[in-house]
Amino acid sequence: MTAVQDTTTAQTYAIDKAHSELTFQVRHLLTKVRGRFPEFSGTVRLDQQHPEASSVSLTIDAASVDTNTADRDQHLRSGDFFAVDTHPAITFQSSRVVRKASDTYDVAGTLTIRGVAKDITLPVTYLGTAKDPWGGTRAAFETGITINRKEFGLTWNAALETGGFLVGDEVQISVSIQAVAQ
Repeated sequence: MTAVQDTTTAQTYAIDKAHSELTFQVRHLLTKVRGRFPEFSGTVRLDQQHPEASSVSLTIDAASVDTNTADRDQHLRSGDFFAVDTHPAITFQSSRVVRKASDTYDVAGTLTIRGVAKDITLPVTYLGTAKDPWGGTRAAFETGITINRKEFGLTWNAALETGGFLVGDEVQISVSIQAVAQ
């Protein structure tokens, strides 16, 4: 009889939103407007020995959009943009994780905004793990991507009398995650 040893090296982490941020920026007229989503949750399952067994799940409360301007935020929650009454969540669910280098991964998955699901690949940097002062283990990750908002049904715009449009199509998204081992 041969004993089989469990060699799993996977660790599941819950995102700590107090030490994480999801931000975006988009061209508005001549400058860029920056915003964030303060309400989100998710998990990261990291297996450094077998990265293909890793996964990421993220759910963002679309109504929490915050650009530091109440009227603009109300407009973003409306049917012109996120339509939060019918599409309250923005989600990302990974389907594949591939190690590119010792601390970088391509995380492929489905991003769903306003009910429109698109496959994307996030270039993720693993920043490492550390023990916190309370004995817990934390891991940190960063990624950024540029998406075309129109591909997700966010098509509202206003023509400018000088030509062009008020809101740019490209949205730069930045994610910085600190997560706690479960």
